[in-house]
Amino acid sequence: MLDGLRRLWEVENLSPHGICLLWRPELIWTHIVTDTLIALAYFSIPIALATFVSRRRDVVFGWVFWSFAVFITACGATHLMAIWTLYVPDYGLEAMVKIVTAAASIGTALALWHLMPRALSLPSPTQLRRANEALRARIRERDQALAALKQANDERQRAEALLRQSQKMEAVGQLTGGVAHDFNNLLSVVLVNLDRVERGLPGDSRLLAPLRDAMQGAERAASVTHKLLAFARKHPLSPVSTDVNARIGSFAELLRGTIGAKIRLVTDFAPGLAPLDIDPNQLENAILNLAVNARDAMMPEGGTLTIRTRPLDGGAGAGEGAGEGVCVEVSDTGAGMPPEVAARAFEPFFTTKPLGQGTGLGLSQVLGFAEQSGGSAAILAGRASGRERGTTVRLSFPAAPRSAPAAAVAEPAAPSGLDFGPGFAVAG
Repeated sequence: MLDGLRRLWEVENLSPHGICLLWRPELIWTHIVTDTLIALAYFSIPIALATFVSRRRDVVFGWVFWSFAVFITACGATHLMAIWTLYVPDYGLEAMVKIVTAAASIGTALALWHLMPRALSLPSPTQLRRANEALRARIRERDQALAALKQANDERQRAEALLRQSQKMEAVGQLTGGVAHDFNNLLSVVLVNLDRVERGLPGDSRLLAPLRDAMQGAERAASVTHKLLAFARKHPLSPVSTDVNARIGSFAELLRGTIGAKIRLVTDFAPGLAPLDIDPNQLENAILNLAVNARDAMMPEGGTLTIRTRPLDGGAGAGEGAGEGVCVEVSDTGAGMPPEVAARAFEPFFTTKPLGQGTGLGLSQVLGFAEQSGGSAAILAGRASGRERGTTVRLSFPAAPRSAPAAAVAEPAAPSGLDFGPGFAVAG
């Protein structure tokens, strides 16, 4: 065996390949150039594979790349040996290089066939693309579900806030009604006795002035209790079938002295409104409260106060089926209410006016009257009212039953288009 290995490396009795080519330069250089280029290409491929695998640690079956690198490097060495044996008959070394190349080739082929089932089980680019599309679709569904859940949660929180506000207002109303009722009875006793004392005093008594001041203070306190009773929906009402347009039209003239010369009053009445079963005096009082609030919001610059009536169902409404109720809206062109103020505006004793300039009972009295009459009150601030600025308070009342008496409180309405003095007009 040793003798065979020794003879494998002997070159004395061998001739180089160049002799077979008769040392023809064109053949020699053709083999040299082509084998050199093939060898360089073979040596560059393993470098590229090694760079790719070293930088991409996440590549699956990375050892296959290294196996191919060894195999291709060995193939490049065989081409270099082909150039070498053109001049040197070193065929034993060439045989050893081919043995290494054969071993690398067989090892790489066996490994590749062994790896084939696992490689085929990997998802194809098309499968990956479909999986990504399905994943994106599920992500969109999840995002939509989260958005719907967030919206539902926001709605639940708003509903809970409205419920808490309603419960708070109900509790405040019950407490206010009880206290105001008892306090009103006590004030009645005080006023009756003060009136008796006043009648019993001589006309020149020095006690008359402080007594009358006391009576005036007690009357103001009684007025506050009446407002509290209205908010608590315990104020006695005297509802009659009322033509709202006629009532407000006749009452509009009286508002002129209240709102001042800087405020322009406009009325906009929808024709053919159904009559309301309502207390007309309390309706006027509610509109007066709203007009005073609107006036204060527009001062000192002034502005326009609009009183508008509409069918509750939004119809045009003349004749039969003119609507199931009436909306009365009082709008101003003031600065408007921030949302946080509008949310609390109907609370008793809540006011944004300076200390001593308001009791905070005006809007609460309006709310109590509307609800006691079977209707509702709402504040539309800013763009919610369809206006760029200002505030609109909407009172909604149900229509009187069809079996109600035909007679109605129907003071003659102010004719459309009349001018009631500076800053006052009726639009009709």
